[in-house]
Amino acid sequence: MARWQTGARDRLEQAALALFLEQGFAETTVPQIAAHAGLTTRTFFRHFSDKREVLFAGEESVPTLVQHLMAQAPPDVRPVPLIISQLGPFAETVFGQRHAVLGIRHRIINTDQGLRERELQKKATLRASIVDGFVRRGTDELAATLAADLAMMVLGTALAEWLNSDGSKPISAVVAKVLTAFKELATEVNLQDIP
Repeated sequence: MARWQTGARDRLEQAALALFLEQGFAETTVPQIAAHAGLTTRTFFRHFSDKREVLFAGEESVPTLVQHLMAQAPPDVRPVPLIISQLGPFAETVFGQRHAVLGIRHRIINTDQGLRERELQKKATLRASIVDGFVRRGTDELAATLAADLAMMVLGTALAEWLNSDGSKPISAVVAKVLTAFKELATEVNLQDIP
């Protein structure tokens, strides 16, 4: 068995990802993950509630981070400027140093319907947190919803592009690129054409 240089949680994550890729998520068991990491099943359950949590661990802190970033911004900053100023730092904090792991995670999630549903639930929770953050800042619910959808669209597009790259650019730079593309597209909209 290979020697691991990292802590138990990292060892378990690495073992799980390797096995999920090798034999499939559904076919991989917790005892197999623990054995592959050179640890016990009991140790696995000290770190993760089940094998899905290896892929989704840490997501529970993301809504709190959203609320924190939004609360830190001056109260007079409108939704779109807030998205422009905070989405890059947010993406860097959540995803920045995890390009390789997130790429593997993305491939694994796409192989399993239950994992795809869990990923959609995670995105819905993040969207709801953004809407709530804008409403708390005094934005009406319709504008808050549109702003949250914009933030999710930009983030999703940037994340997909970043994961399909070699990861040499920081994700914040990819977010900025997507925001620039959106701004260029938005300048083509003539508001007088909207009934």
